[in-house]
Amino acid sequence: MDKTTNSLNWFEIPATDISRAQKFYETIFDIKMDPMPEMMGMKMTGFPMEMGNGKASGALAQSQYHTPGMNGSVIYLNANPSIDAVIGKIETAGGKMIMPKMQISPEIGYMAYFVDTEGNRVALHAQN
Repeated sequence: MDKTTNSLNWFEIPATDISRAQKFYETIFDIKMDPMPEMMGMKMTGFPMEMGNGKASGALAQSQYHTPGMNGSVIYLNANPSIDAVIGKIETAGGKMIMPKMQISPEIGYMAYFVDTEGNRVALHAQN
């Protein structure tokens, strides 16, 4: 890895109930997620992506190797064009806000933390 490559190329958000997690993320981001073929005993549902474009993406994942939790790495999901629009849907979709919207800087934008329906701590980032 060097400065010309993405440091992140794939992420997996653990789920104990992949259908519930899919409904939650589809609701808060107003997206359609697609189930992926089961492999190695893992159920996965992908975030919208275009293969081969060099952009990182990821999926919800349910298996014996995926345990939801509040500790460890924090994934920042893209809440553009409006972090407020996403935040406004989190609690009605079954999640919980744990850190309100905060400005990082005028150049970088805003961030917030929430807990999803599976018990994962996840972050949001947006310019507005």
